[in-house]
Amino acid sequence: MAAKGSPAVELEVGGHTVRISNPDRVYFPARGETKLDLARYYLAVGDGIVRALRDRPCMLHRFPAGVGGEKVHQKRLPHGAPPWVRTVRVHFPRYDRHADELCVTRLADVVWAVQMSTVEFHPWNSRRADTERPDEWRIDLDPMPECDFATVRRVAGVAREVLDELGAVGFPKTSGGGGLHVYVRIPPEWEFGEVRRAALAFAREVERRTREATTVWWRKDRDPRAVFVDFNQNARDHTVACAYSVRGVPEATVSTPITWAEVDSVEPGELTIATVPARFAELGDPHAGIDEHPFSLAPLLEWADRDGVDHPSE
Repeated sequence: MAAKGSPAVELEVGGHTVRISNPDRVYFPARGETKLDLARYYLAVGDGIVRALRDRPCMLHRFPAGVGGEKVHQKRLPHGAPPWVRTVRVHFPRYDRHADELCVTRLADVVWAVQMSTVEFHPWNSRRADTERPDEWRIDLDPMPECDFATVRRVAGVAREVLDELGAVGFPKTSGGGGLHVYVRIPPEWEFGEVRRAALAFAREVERRTREATTVWWRKDRDPRAVFVDFNQNARDHTVACAYSVRGVPEATVSTPITWAEVDSVEPGELTIATVPARFAELGDPHAGIDEHPFSLAPLLEWADRDGVDHPSE
């Protein structure tokens, strides 16, 4: 007979009771953090994770047996959701199908998703008020296999230089892996194709200023020592792990908001579910003011026209 799991634990989260089954199941083998540790981590960074997810369609990366087991990419809300969990319906034209995705409105939604074995949260860059018009431009600095993090830091500096010249305020974070992300709030006035086109124009400007950056589309053709400025993360239904999302790796690294002053010194591997709660308690959320700095994409779309940037293929 199979051994029974540990007794369930009930957590009170903003007026809702969330039951965590198998709380002692080890999810992250490097230090032994459990499913309950994961839930408590998200409680500790509650304001930050809800800010990153609020009102956005969200794909879930679920690991029912911990990060060493099967990974499930879940677009549709898992069965068994309590009535207070909200969804938003999105359309997938390629398959002519719809999906009702999780739409976080409160911290209890996040903790319930952990109960459903979610480790990573991957939100759209649009919100349920108009899912076809993004309000977030995402700059993904993705290192190639032979690229070190010092190079990523330098390319981030060039990206900031271009943002400053545009008058845009970027909010950086670690990816939870070897790269960096920079988010810029934009008015929801453009559809995905135009946001992606603007992102490509920006990426090409960064590429012009440093040979350490590339926009070459085919991976096999890229310099393995370069940073790919991945404009495609702004395409419809493309997502990255949000701010404060834990990553599905044994070390439980976290995609962590940082300040620009930290870019030259941050060590992404040190930002984990074991360390980020204390950082959050001390420093708060560096992305807290992102909504106060909307940036019009008009100058970037002018660059795209100037450079003959067409709508790149999906």
